[in-house]
Amino acid sequence: MSSSAASVAPAFKPLRVLGWSGVALLGATSVGILAWSRGETVNALWMVVAALCVFAISYRFHSAWLMAKVLTLDELRATPAEVNSDGRDYVKTNRWVVFGHHFAAIAGPGPLVGPVLAAQFGYLPGMLWMLIGATLGGAVHDSVILFCSIRRRGKSLGQMVREEVGPFAGVIALVSIVAIMIILLAVLALVVVKALAERPWGLFTIAATMPIAVVMGLAMRGVGHSGRALGWISAGGVVALLAAVWGGQFLHGTALEQMLTLKGTTLAWWIMGYGFLASVLPVWLLLAPRDYLSTFMKIGTVLALGVAVIVLAPTLKMPAVTKFIDGTGPVFAGPVFPFCFITIACAAVSGFHSLVASGTTPKLLARETDIRIVAYGAMVTEMCVGIMALIAACAMSPGEYFAINMAGPRRWLTIARRSWPGHCRR
Repeated sequence: MSSSAASVAPAFKPLRVLGWSGVALLGATSVGILAWSRGETVNALWMVVAALCVFAISYRFHSAWLMAKVLTLDELRATPAEVNSDGRDYVKTNRWVVFGHHFAAIAGPGPLVGPVLAAQFGYLPGMLWMLIGATLGGAVHDSVILFCSIRRRGKSLGQMVREEVGPFAGVIALVSIVAIMIILLAVLALVVVKALAERPWGLFTIAATMPIAVVMGLAMRGVGHSGRALGWISAGGVVALLAAVWGGQFLHGTALEQMLTLKGTTLAWWIMGYGFLASVLPVWLLLAPRDYLSTFMKIGTVLALGVAVIVLAPTLKMPAVTKFIDGTGPVFAGPVFPFCFITIACAAVSGFHSLVASGTTPKLLARETDIRIVAYGAMVTEMCVGIMALIAACAMSPGEYFAINMAGPRRWLTIARRSWPGHCRR
């Protein structure tokens, strides 16, 4: 290093310290305003600022410390994708594609439905749970599980329990995992079926992602995962996805509309068929590229919501804490502890996340150091999704929120009007 460069470099360190100190101060101020506001309206923009500051600080400092000091990642150590490469399940993949696959797998309806339901306690409990739990709990958990799986040749959680604890514990773990998967997938499939049944436009868009993903998978397989090639493939996939969303409106009155107007039972069978197909085909052909493609839609929607909050600056009509923290809530019965944290399950240590982090993801990573982006980065990104869902729920009038999210809306709408007369419209 030249003497001039050496004299300039130290000057930037105080600026970096000052900059990150400003980010920390801004984040603390935002959380403080949201936490201590009582009786007055609060702008939703403070919640966006708080989430971005926590995201930036946790990823820059906490994740770096976790990877370097606790997990001690080794960039030169061969990963299972390299050692066990078979062209089907074990495939070295670009870290951004793996990030998209991992994020799409963990960020299902959970970060959207959970915060909306937990809004009955007010915006403060759910917000604090996501900001603290996602960074100090969920992101650490996902990173550690992914690290352990990679160091054990990409083995699943049940296999690792069998090796480390014993055969009996391994059998119990495998049976429990299967039970959890059946229950979880049944709930998630029910949400999807309810959303797409007899809705040809939505089903057309979802179905169109499959051939688009196959073409992207073949393209990445043919030209590789280099930055420029992946950029062109991604751009083409996003354009095709947006065209599918836009083109669904022209189905009305066509034979294709009748074909895609499916009842719930029929749609459920098709979903099971897709699950089987995605599990037996090579991971690079359908599963990974489709998850990667859907991530653009998910993150793009979250960014659009963030921009809308910045531009419109809506106020949070739901109070910081409601009287329903005692467990008498109309959306679901249960006190704020522990039901808020159970409802927003994806904000912290999630058993489903451990299955994803020890499933397909460890078989795709090209380097150990990609754990930081894939596991930690996906978790804090999911936190931002949950924050946006919480803002959407709490920006509604309490009366409208309770009328939408519970049974017997008229009775509870009357109660909500009495509790918050200034925020409930007829």
